[in-house]
Amino acid sequence: MLGDVLKIILAVILPPLGVFLEVGLGKHFWINIVLTLLGFIPGIIHAVYVIASR
Repeated sequence: MLGDVLKIILAVILPPLGVFLEVGLGKHFWINIVLTLLGFIPGIIHAVYVIASR
């Protein structure tokens, strides 16, 4: 529980880091990199979704 909260906080600060800690270097990590480069808010939304759905 506490680990998920920490990952979500990291996802808001640096979205790819939160996704990396949750899934590693999988497809969601690379999708999040692209979304973060296109716009910071989509990267945050995707990162929180990935963390919350696992």
